[in-house]
Amino acid sequence: MKIVEGKNIKRLKLVKLHKNIKCFAKFINMKKNSLIVSKQGTKINDLIFKELIKRGYSLEGNTRVWNIADSKLWYLTPEQAQAFLDLERSEGYQKEVIQKEIDLINKHIKEITEGIVKKPLNIIDLGCGDGKKAIIFIEQLKEKIKLRYCPIDISSYMVEKASNRIKNIYADEIVELKWNISDFENLENISLLLRQEEFTKNLNLLLGNTLGNFEINELLYEIRMSMTDGDMLLIGNGLDNSKIEEMLKSYNDEFNNQFLIKIIKQLGLNETDVEFGVRFNNSRVEIYYTLKNECKISFLDKSVIFNKGDQIIVAVSYKYNKDDFMSYLKMYFGDVRMFVSPDSSYALALCKK
Repeated sequence: MKIVEGKNIKRLKLVKLHKNIKCFAKFINMKKNSLIVSKQGTKINDLIFKELIKRGYSLEGNTRVWNIADSKLWYLTPEQAQAFLDLERSEGYQKEVIQKEIDLINKHIKEITEGIVKKPLNIIDLGCGDGKKAIIFIEQLKEKIKLRYCPIDISSYMVEKASNRIKNIYADEIVELKWNISDFENLENISLLLRQEEFTKNLNLLLGNTLGNFEINELLYEIRMSMTDGDMLLIGNGLDNSKIEEMLKSYNDEFNNQFLIKIIKQLGLNETDVEFGVRFNNSRVEIYYTLKNECKISFLDKSVIFNKGDQIIVAVSYKYNKDDFMSYLKMYFGDVRMFVSPDSSYALALCKK
């Protein structure tokens, strides 16, 4: 099924519907001495708190599961953004994501770039991080065509890191930098802003397992709508190679905990109130925290009660088998090439409109 602009699109559902009953968060006032109350002066982030209230919880058996997994909440502060960069440098993340992706890029860089039109090009780095992977493409293309580096991220901290990295390395070789601090829901408008002067073609980079943090149909649709004929999209994402225990090992470490515990702390909870956990469920890795005791958090004249054993999901990462991944991509792009790591756990997908 191909996508046609202006037509309604029937989207696939990634996971089966739960039989769980969705419950709204109840605001309950209880006696202070019966609960662990967030300490006076603890800073609660209103965006995270409101997301908790809006989503409420679902029941899995007798366990209440609060799912606030949303990558927009991961980079609300410079400390959170830096914690992710620290995670990227960890041994597990380097082995399972960074090195596999870079090896695939280096191995197939000529195949990836051979179809690029010999015209001035925007390299649009979606979820740019610190910009290190874009350097591979700049090195490959800078002698052949005019380039402009365009880092896009919801975090101003990340955009600044990426911009400074590229400026420091290519002060005289990149025509200009054109950055944008935004989520991915505004890509069509951003793309129009970038297609100015002679830079009319785009190479979009969506690397580092970023796609897996989103509902795949929604994000692919947004990106495709931002592209014009001749544009390219390169995706790097983990695959489900049925080695679940090995996959979970790379997520179940202290670097992931130190990155994501900051969301829990911004709910007014302490690290000692929760226990870190990782599991594979519904075709995705879920990172969650389990409440050790009954707790109450209060904010904006409202209170939320957590029961002992409640779980708060703070991050998910979808993993697809190779065939399913290709099927999703072909819904949106007529020309798709896939390059897979030797252990079948990671893939690069080159998509052309």
